[in-house]
Amino acid sequence: MYSAVPVEARRPVSWPSVAVVVPTLGDRADLLEQTLRRINEQDYPGSVDCVVVLDRRSPDSRPAAGQPVPTVGQPVPTTPPSNGQGGWESTVAVAEAAGATVIDNERTPGLAGSRNSGILATTAEFVAFCDDDDYWEQGKLQGQAATLAANPKSAIVCCGINLEYGDKVFTRVHPATSVTFEELLRSRVMAMHVSSFVARRAALLDGVGLVSEEIPGSRAEDYELLLRAARYGPVLNVPEPWVHVRWHKQRKAMYGRWPVVAQALPWLLDRYPEFSSSPTGYARIAGQVAFAYAAAGDRAKAFSWVWRTVRANPRELRPYIALGVMSGLIHPDAVVRWLHERGRGL
Repeated sequence: MYSAVPVEARRPVSWPSVAVVVPTLGDRADLLEQTLRRINEQDYPGSVDCVVVLDRRSPDSRPAAGQPVPTVGQPVPTTPPSNGQGGWESTVAVAEAAGATVIDNERTPGLAGSRNSGILATTAEFVAFCDDDDYWEQGKLQGQAATLAANPKSAIVCCGINLEYGDKVFTRVHPATSVTFEELLRSRVMAMHVSSFVARRAALLDGVGLVSEEIPGSRAEDYELLLRAARYGPVLNVPEPWVHVRWHKQRKAMYGRWPVVAQALPWLLDRYPEFSSSPTGYARIAGQVAFAYAAAGDRAKAFSWVWRTVRANPRELRPYIALGVMSGLIHPDAVVRWLHERGRGL
């Protein structure tokens, strides 16, 4: 098991090269500029390259009600971004001005394919992820790379986050220095956000595996990667809030993709039968599925998942909230906004 010692005592003789993969839909060049600037300002002693991946085929991958979610290999029509924040041209200009390499996502549309495109486009020893609307604090890359280099049996290291929602900031730091597979079954550990991941590229190519492109809509692809990494070895964590994560009020948000959520999370439960040994973890995800179906207007499936959730853990609150949505007493977006105002997710 990993034991915590000061970062200074773990400094490698030779610092590993790092590639930072930044996926983008090309519709928020203004935020991307800050993301890349903070990456370039890192005080990392080794080589750092940045790869910006344009997911041109998926500017808005939310399916309409009743339509299927795109599967692996299925093309998605391209529609240029038009939200006033700049399209492909301004995105490419910002990336190139920051010295980043710009590539297209030639794999499955969505975050998973975009992240994998970036991983495969580099030969760096370590790969870090940062979403195009998030940004890092100074010292983040050096502290995490030193920790991962000192623990060869682990594939990924995370750190804490500052959640920004409007004018509110919530600090989320997981206190432990490592997390096991069993612990991740019980809890997603929201403090361990994908924009904090630093991983061994060799482990992502052989051992842990690339980001799963089978998950509908790339929903929860980061959590699924953590589960696989925890099978490889303990997922490391540096309990410092080095990453800023933005939850947007005005721009399109991931939480509106209820049909995608309703298909992706059952996929996760099927892929990991070990959830059956963790009633708390199973009920957490099943309750999210119940809520997603309720929000999407599918009452029959929502009732089915409410029953599964309550049977696994009657103290889980999500199925009862789902019932409130089904009754029309609660609007799903209002639930998510209420949670976000308190620094919580569904």
